[in-house]
Amino acid sequence: MTTIGIHDLAVATASHVVELDDLAARADIDPAKFRIGLGQEQMSIPGLDEDIVTMGAAAAQRIIDRHGVDGIRTLFFATETGIDQSRAAGVHVHELLGLPRSVRVVELKQACYSATAALQSAAGLIARNPDERVLVIASDVARYELDTAAEPTQGAGAVAFLVTADPALAVLEPAAGVYTAEVDDFWRPNDSVTAVVDGKLSVSAYLDGVAGAWDDYRSRGGVDIDQIDWYCHHQPFTKMAVKAHRALGQHVGVELAPELVAATTGYNRRIGNSYTASLYIALAALLDGDADLTGARIGLFSYGSGSVSEFFTLVVQPGYRAATRGAETEALLAARTPVDVPTYRDLHDATHRDSTVDVEIAATSPGPFHFAGLSGRARRYTRD
Repeated sequence: MTTIGIHDLAVATASHVVELDDLAARADIDPAKFRIGLGQEQMSIPGLDEDIVTMGAAAAQRIIDRHGVDGIRTLFFATETGIDQSRAAGVHVHELLGLPRSVRVVELKQACYSATAALQSAAGLIARNPDERVLVIASDVARYELDTAAEPTQGAGAVAFLVTADPALAVLEPAAGVYTAEVDDFWRPNDSVTAVVDGKLSVSAYLDGVAGAWDDYRSRGGVDIDQIDWYCHHQPFTKMAVKAHRALGQHVGVELAPELVAATTGYNRRIGNSYTASLYIALAALLDGDADLTGARIGLFSYGSGSVSEFFTLVVQPGYRAATRGAETEALLAARTPVDVPTYRDLHDATHRDSTVDVEIAATSPGPFHFAGLSGRARRYTRD
């Protein structure tokens, strides 16, 4: 029987970083509220020439550099930071990467959940034709109003992963549990560049999703809790994954060891919230860690506000370490330029841009791809 799953996974982020200790000092808040209360240390901030397209293309370029483009017939771009109400952001990525014309490109949206929808859709395409490969990109910028409780949970990041038959990293198992409920916990109106958040409701809706998705997973043939070795949960802030882990244990009546989820938080603590990419950045952190995961089953919980949840499992493959990218990701994080709070606030304000006004944006970030500005109300991109 053909197995299907994640063959390669690459992380990207923005070129600037803000220390949350600095943000706490400006607001006269104890830094422990962010470091311990939220589980966050830093947040990546895009430069003026960076956005979801440039980050997504940078992550995908690493996949293509290793594997080429043969067999890629589909590019799914998952995001909730949409740049257009009609055209998929992935079409810009397709052009920047020079992908073949014979590649379908589709954008998926359901808050932070849609990268998981892309993974499951990719598996369906490959089940029909095992010779095909699907490139999935999840890329987002989490942006909230300044001087609000949500401000320290901002961030920016992307992942790209290649879904194939006989994958090198992890096999996707068939059983999956889903749970959908209409909840006004988080959304971004069409006329706003920042989200509307009810923090307490969002936490409770997330935890309801954990229980609901788990119950559906078990009803559809999913393994018992004692057969899962590690856990990845969506991380709008890393302490949320800890809460979810504890809640899942309480729901099934067992005590789950905290280290089984703590190993997934290393990258997200430093990147901040990356919405659709968050769960898969957590997966990258686990795969890149010190533990030998060969043959391990990982339970993943994907949550998107509003809300849609899914619980599913991956099994890590023998030889997976040869496909991981830990040193590469660490280098990316270390290369970010630290900015002070006033500079960060200027960058935050600069995102409010009128599309009716043409503007040229200089290429200042060190990445290979750049948002070059607006011309005739259309976004323009360049590559080095």
